[in-house]
Amino acid sequence: MVMVRRNLELRIEVILAFIVFTALATFFFTYLSTQKFSLQQNSTSLTSGQSTFTVTPNLTRNVTFLHAPAVDNQGNGVVTTLEVDAVPGTGRTLVDIQNLLFFTDTQSSIQTAKSVAEQISGIDASKIDLIYSINTSAQIIEGPSAGAALTIATIAALENKTLNSSVVITGTINPDGTIGPVGGVVAKAEAAKEVGAKIFLVPIGQGTQTTYQPQTTCQTQGQFTFCQTQYQSVTTNVNTTVGIQVVEVGTIQEALKYFLS
Repeated sequence: MVMVRRNLELRIEVILAFIVFTALATFFFTYLSTQKFSLQQNSTSLTSGQSTFTVTPNLTRNVTFLHAPAVDNQGNGVVTTLEVDAVPGTGRTLVDIQNLLFFTDTQSSIQTAKSVAEQISGIDASKIDLIYSINTSAQIIEGPSAGAALTIATIAALENKTLNSSVVITGTINPDGTIGPVGGVVAKAEAAKEVGAKIFLVPIGQGTQTTYQPQTTCQTQGQFTFCQTQYQSVTTNVNTTVGIQVVEVGTIQEALKYFLS
């Protein structure tokens, strides 16, 4: 009697295990089918002119590299390497700065660069994450002077285009796509030339630089010496002084012609 009861319990356990297994398998199959349908429904094609950016999960990322001259906290010209990655996402703007001290004005330039890049390319980045990386030997880069370069790199990443590595640019970026003035143009030109750049794009009016040099004259009267310092303006041509082709540009559209040629 005990043996029969035991056999009956074993059969019941086997039947219950089979029912549970069947239910789990059905749930798992249904879940995978739903996910596949969901991924197909979420695929979006964003088109700008002849450029198409299809935003789908696991899409191979678009990566753009661009040299950008800068001035470090010691006033020396350095060349940074900007990297912009465009990957499927939710419209986030991410910054990978590693050990670099990144100032808020440069962060603001990134936001403006992204906005202008969307306007010029016609690509909606609401489903694209843009990841910005800045690589340099300097520990501190400040100021918004990389704004124009950030905008160029963002457009190239969105449109999956390759930039001319022999061209570099300095200049701030304005919301309307115009390029604003910067400082340290001569130091940046020298740094650009050192890394092999052939063309240096600068804001309108900054192909020449005016500096003021002190000139001191003294006169002695009796036991007293009177000195007077006056500052004389000296205008230099960056092209001639540094030995690199300098081109003035007023907008991002003008600059793109050199980078995409």
